[in-house]
Amino acid sequence: MTTEPGATRDAHLRADCTIDADGRIAFTFRSPAAAPGSRPPQLLLRPRPKKGQPEKVPHALDLEPLDDGRLCAVLEPRPALAEGRWDVYLLAEPGAARQRVRPGLRDLRALVDGQARDWPSPVAVRVPYTTKDGYLAVRAWLRTAHAEVEGIEVTDRTMTVRARLHGTTLADGAAVRLRLRGGDGVVRTLEPRVASDGRAFSFTVDYGELAVGQGKGSRVWDLSVQSRLDATASPVRLGRLFDDVADRKEIFVHPAAQIGAVAVRPYYTVDNDLSVEVTAATA
Repeated sequence: MTTEPGATRDAHLRADCTIDADGRIAFTFRSPAAAPGSRPPQLLLRPRPKKGQPEKVPHALDLEPLDDGRLCAVLEPRPALAEGRWDVYLLAEPGAARQRVRPGLRDLRALVDGQARDWPSPVAVRVPYTTKDGYLAVRAWLRTAHAEVEGIEVTDRTMTVRARLHGTTLADGAAVRLRLRGGDGVVRTLEPRVASDGRAFSFTVDYGELAVGQGKGSRVWDLSVQSRLDATASPVRLGRLFDDVADRKEIFVHPAAQIGAVAVRPYYTVDNDLSVEVTAATA
């Protein structure tokens, strides 16, 4: 694996991190990283650019000495990080090459019961995690509103989803939308069962309706909820964000149902959003 320009990799450079329920993250290095008398080093959070796009300005945090000699930087809940993946680096001194940081101890216990509270708008979520190549990063979501999936019940013909809306409430005319990805605006709508608080809701998807007209290959339906019957109300994506799992696509796997020659299964995308894949059986 190649090293990006302007960065080095130090296998011994590790940081512990602890996050609280408000999203505040403390990064602590186990040993001092600054020479005596020098300017305190900084922790850099670099937004990972998408393919073909230029690098954006990283978020810098000063590392302050603790009583035990360690260094600590605190990422406050505000301002919120833009949605995406943020790689963690150490900048030992101005002009030096930034160094990738490996994870030490990660205390994410405060995130486990995130579903138990109501999140205000904008919904800002952060989860420290280990990248595939073993380095420390932070996964961030930032959305005006979010519909948190609290449970999925799958049968051989349907799936029933329980969810709760955060950042807004459901009004009269609310609808669940299943949009065909790449389908030129093809949308199926369902009427949700809404609780009295205007936040909790549930709905049932008939797999047979999604299987109609399925040709070769696969199709994907993305699930969202329209909070009110209003052209100005943007659809709110359904997903699972309120826990300590940064990437749930390969972890939370739901069974597929066979509808004739078609397999239908709900799954979580790379952004932890809920979708349904419909796949034609192969010979």
